[in-house]
Amino acid sequence: MGKSISIIGSGFSALSASCYLAQAGHHVSIYEKNKTVGGRARQLKRDGFTFDIGPSWYWMPDIFEKFFNDFGKSTSDYYQLDKLNPAYKIFFSDEVITIGDHLDQICEEFERIETGSSKPLRKFIARAQEHYDIAINKVVLKPGLSPFELVTKDTVTRVDQFFKTISSEVRKNFKNPKLISTLEFPVLFLGAKPNQTPSFYSFMNFADFGLGTWHPQGGMYEIIKGMTKLAESLGVQINTESNVEKIHVENGKTTGISVNGKFIASDIVLSGADYHHSETLLDKEHRQYSEAYWDKRTFAPSSLLFYVGFDKKLQNIEHHNLFFDTDFEEHAKEIYDKPKWPKDPLFYVNFPSVTDSSMAPEGCEAGFFLIPIAPGLEDTPELRQQYFDLIINRFEKRTNQNVLNHIMFKESFCVKDFIDEYNSYKGNAYGMANTLMQTAFLRPKLKSKKVDNLYFTGQLTVPGPGVPPSLISGKLVAELIQKNQNI
Repeated sequence: MGKSISIIGSGFSALSASCYLAQAGHHVSIYEKNKTVGGRARQLKRDGFTFDIGPSWYWMPDIFEKFFNDFGKSTSDYYQLDKLNPAYKIFFSDEVITIGDHLDQICEEFERIETGSSKPLRKFIARAQEHYDIAINKVVLKPGLSPFELVTKDTVTRVDQFFKTISSEVRKNFKNPKLISTLEFPVLFLGAKPNQTPSFYSFMNFADFGLGTWHPQGGMYEIIKGMTKLAESLGVQINTESNVEKIHVENGKTTGISVNGKFIASDIVLSGADYHHSETLLDKEHRQYSEAYWDKRTFAPSSLLFYVGFDKKLQNIEHHNLFFDTDFEEHAKEIYDKPKWPKDPLFYVNFPSVTDSSMAPEGCEAGFFLIPIAPGLEDTPELRQQYFDLIINRFEKRTNQNVLNHIMFKESFCVKDFIDEYNSYKGNAYGMANTLMQTAFLRPKLKSKKVDNLYFTGQLTVPGPGVPPSLISGKLVAELIQKNQNI
């Protein structure tokens, strides 16, 4: 007999879990507070322009393919995937590095910057590929219940890689500061500084240079649409504008949730919402983690985002563009060490309309600008405008063109919006950082220690931040629920 399972939220991890649980024969219902499905992966449409509000990088295509394969489907059943070439551009103060769509091209670019650098690059990426195979096929597929999950014949021989850092490994092999920044960039997706991220996570470099950067035609929201279609075909009931106000507990066991003032009886409750927020839906005695616990965690950055419609095609840009024309380390300190609004931030710009004409009207460009910032900062309209002016001026200078007079509209999203829209702890954008002390079994648990039949999934639990890990998190929690039901 299938159980009645209520899922809070409809992001990648919640949708993933819903599909696996429905496939296993349970009666699954999703409750999403916003008007549309997708959690942080939502969409903004305005005046013929389309923007992904949340994630915009499609890495690790194998993870997406494996997810749909588990249901006898393929990504191609739901969306068209294109490999980007070049993958992205990095703008420095005096130079631009272009990352091609395969390693030979990237090696040529490294040689252009630093003669002889392609040889250590090939070795570095080969080792990163070994780490990727171990990470994706073994480590991240563990539910984070015990430190012994990490002990395999593969990880034991690489135990030093958990205590060295990405930064030390990169700097041991490369001296040019531009190449160092290029190789340290991918771990920013894990939400921590390179000098605090275990070198085992170099598997992100293989995800980048080995597997490439992709784009679903129509934007990242096409994945959400595909997962929603799959979930509904499996019998999942999806309810939007359904705000969960309380998780009910009797005799140490969850009995259901309150949604828009109405009690929904449930055998099992699974929250894919922000973990900290999810625990505030419980009475205090049922919470696992104190406010002091959350306050001491290292959180991934928040972001100041701008969605901009331009009335012309822009020059000297690619689909993905990183502006590393200021001090990488100084900005990192302003996020993690002494949190404050950055003096001279790095930033990222996504122009999906460069490769996908459906994202903007003909002759126009859709631009998504992102500045990583510390979570919990003051957020005012004046600060937002100040930083937009700062980065748009730098953008014009580095790309050698005038764009300010070609802006049709701009919308912004920052700390306050992450809190209001997603109940995000301190307005973080990417969950909890994957530092050594916040890896695997050291992260918040998938299953509540205090309440029976209460589970969690998403970026603050295992495996960690990012879209592919969120898909895996949904699978892990579904397997754990199944295992516990069969005991």
